[in-house]
Amino acid sequence: MTISIILLFLALFTVLAGIFTVRQQTAVIIERWGRFHSVRQAGLQLKIPYIDRAVGRVSLKVQQLDVMVETKTKDNVFVKLKVSVQFRIIENAIYDAFYRLQNPTEQITAYVFDTVRAEVPKMKLDDVFERKDDIAVAIRRELEEAMNEYGYKIVKALVTDIDPDHVVKNAMNRINAAEREKLAAEYEGEADRIRIVARARAEAESKRLQGQGIADQRREIAKGLEESVGVLNSVGINSQEASALIVVTQHYDTLQQMGQHTNSNLILLPNAPTAASDMLNQMLTSFAATQQLAESTKNSKALELKAAEKVRLEKGQ
Repeated sequence: MTISIILLFLALFTVLAGIFTVRQQTAVIIERWGRFHSVRQAGLQLKIPYIDRAVGRVSLKVQQLDVMVETKTKDNVFVKLKVSVQFRIIENAIYDAFYRLQNPTEQITAYVFDTVRAEVPKMKLDDVFERKDDIAVAIRRELEEAMNEYGYKIVKALVTDIDPDHVVKNAMNRINAAEREKLAAEYEGEADRIRIVARARAEAESKRLQGQGIADQRREIAKGLEESVGVLNSVGINSQEASALIVVTQHYDTLQQMGQHTNSNLILLPNAPTAASDMLNQMLTSFAATQQLAESTKNSKALELKAAEKVRLEKGQ
């Protein structure tokens, strides 16, 4: 009875030892008597107990390997590049991936180092940032040529980070800040120029309108004086007396307006009974003298032109 139980237990153990499962996106390598026999895919699988042996499981999923590479650019700047390589095992080349390559990550890392240190020294630092996709393409091309032979497919190669020395980064930041400050200064200067031009145009327009207003005011004043003199003449007051009366009236109007405002400066003219007449006579005398001077200047210029014309004619003869 005891022997039967032992034999039953051994038989059950043998059957269970021959049954195994393989997870999805995984492959199991089976060897028989130490020699490769088959590759088992996902699902419930059977093997011969004590004869067949599962020597390894390989993942068929896409894997990622991050590699940090330090190298020097063409302009002698040391820079660190982070390269992310995505790869997977080719389903019909599982034998090669398991038996022909001992450590695939080290192999990929070696090719990444070799490619990066061959490509980056040909570029300046700015070109490394601008042409990082070209570096990634070169890495993928080299890896595909080497790793396909061993049953690995390179899905993607990415340059995910470029990290120059901190001194270089600070210098680049200062250059960028200086460029932006220069651009800001140019915009501020252009804005100041626009404001100055607009202010000058506004001032010119204001002066023009102010001058037009003064001219219109003087024209209306002249018309009013002319009408006032005409009214006074109609009642028997001659032109000189009418002018004196108008000047006195304007004088007192000015005094009244000055008195309506505080902190006003006032210059008082002589206030004798004949003050307005004297001031008018002085104004008329000044006008007459100015007119006489203008006539004298005009006659002098005419005489000079005649003398010059006479000399020219004599020289021509």
